[in-house]
Amino acid sequence: MAKYTNADCKLCRREGAKLFLKGERCTTKKCAMEKRPVAPGMHGVVRKKASEYNIQLREKQKVKRAYGLLEKQFREYYEEAERMRGVTGENMLALIEKRLDNVVYRMGIGSSRAESRQIVNHGHITVNGKCVDIPSFQVKPGDVIAVKENKKDNALFKELRGAKIVMPKWVEFDTEALTGKIIDNPKREDIDLNINEQLIIELYSK
Repeated sequence: MAKYTNADCKLCRREGAKLFLKGERCTTKKCAMEKRPVAPGMHGVVRKKASEYNIQLREKQKVKRAYGLLEKQFREYYEEAERMRGVTGENMLALIEKRLDNVVYRMGIGSSRAESRQIVNHGHITVNGKCVDIPSFQVKPGDVIAVKENKKDNALFKELRGAKIVMPKWVEFDTEALTGKIIDNPKREDIDLNINEQLIIELYSK
């Protein structure tokens, strides 16, 4: 499977936006977007008028990189969203938000989506009492997400005890019991990334 191995901060600089790929570091002055908010490479500071296609492509790349998705995965979410009732762009973002690795991140169990994906891959998370190690697993309202019982003493999860976590209203998480629940499907206003999904739909519709 393809894997990006270069510096994560270069992705934020390339897209000209904070993608929060490094967890808490992205909220400090150490963030690369604070130090040098231009595209990486010797031509990063060169300003040129972007074409319509380039603007649409950059928006798609921004979302892919923020959520850690490959092109094939992203395209499948678009095609599934297109078959659903409602607004295609909003459906697509909701499907991506309901990935288990993103839910683990939204609940504050992982400090970044990459760390959350690793937590799921290593079998530390259960859904409705059953271990699920597939990051792309789709959760639904009513699902109970928890840290596996025999993993709760792991140093990573001990730090969560009693912590105050800011999370979207469609999920809840008890930092003492290390158990959370999917309350509702994510709404468009619950997605805090600066995304113009209509540009992505226009790109795929060509």
